[in-house]
Amino acid sequence: MPSIEGGGVEKNFFIISNFLSTKIGDLSIISTSISSKKKFSKKINLILPKKKIWEHTSRRLKYFICLILLLKMIIKNKNLTVFAFQANLYCIVICKLFRVKIITRSNSSPSGWSKNNLKIKIYKYLLNKADAIIVNSIEFKKQMKKYFNVNTECIYNPLNLSYIKKQSKKSSNNIFGKKKCLKIINIGRYVDQKDQATLIKSLYLLKNKINFQARIIGRGKLKKKLYTLIKNYDLINQVKLIEFRENPYSLLKQADIFILTSIYEGLPNVLLEALALKKFVISSDCPTGPKEILLSGKGGLLFRKGDFQQLSKKIIFYLNNKKICQKMLLKSTKMLKRFNQKNNLEKYFQLINKHI
Repeated sequence: MPSIEGGGVEKNFFIISNFLSTKIGDLSIISTSISSKKKFSKKINLILPKKKIWEHTSRRLKYFICLILLLKMIIKNKNLTVFAFQANLYCIVICKLFRVKIITRSNSSPSGWSKNNLKIKIYKYLLNKADAIIVNSIEFKKQMKKYFNVNTECIYNPLNLSYIKKQSKKSSNNIFGKKKCLKIINIGRYVDQKDQATLIKSLYLLKNKINFQARIIGRGKLKKKLYTLIKNYDLINQVKLIEFRENPYSLLKQADIFILTSIYEGLPNVLLEALALKKFVISSDCPTGPKEILLSGKGGLLFRKGDFQQLSKKIIFYLNNKKICQKMLLKSTKMLKRFNQKNNLEKYFQLINKHI
């Protein structure tokens, strides 16, 4: 996992790695993230570059450094199994050249990264060389078959309900203020994929119709662009950007509804976390994950990705139909058992154990 950046993928990585360290005697992790050392079990052998400078470079450079570290490790010992969370295709090439077993985990829908026909052919060829591929939703599994004719194993993200609830109880500042209003929250990196601009545009349409406060929690290269959009729509008093925190649950707990505006996902952890804290969810019907989590719209509201007008109507629907929405929320929270941490972690081990 070359680049550990603090999102949902990383949360899964820590949980899965620490669990596997209790099952596998000789487990090593290759990364550039020296600052994440404390999050790993002491049973894990961490293989990191000596200089911290690599942690603050581009993702491509991090990939390059970690691939070199992987190559050195393979040269010393070919009798190992590689489990790739990032740089999957590069790992497959290296492992196949040295006849090493390789398992990969894909984190986001192919619709977000397979638009070029030449790339699709390359992906198709290389992905079929992997010994096993893990995806985190059934829709994702179908897309991998459709795009690349590759068989995958669907293992849901392991959800630790008790941890989320415990963390949500920790004290934090009131991010919405004391006024009675609809409290809206969005959590995600400030990147094109997360498309928070659609949320801002939808709130502009509601500016003079309803009383609301919205908080967008994250970090990333589009922060200035999002702030400018908020300013241009004269939403400064209603919409705030808040820097991402290690514990977003205490902030999420303060909201009435959670809104996801992503263009594509894999299985968005943040939707599961919102439901774990009994927050009603409105989500883009993006590939993949939201529809599966929200039971095809029976457990939450779905809107066409990028359609800010439809999103504004969904927000109004929630305000006018809270009893109906509460019943929908109950349905989706009951189905959170699919994401049970213990069961899904055991599935990871069983699959990996076949290739050790």
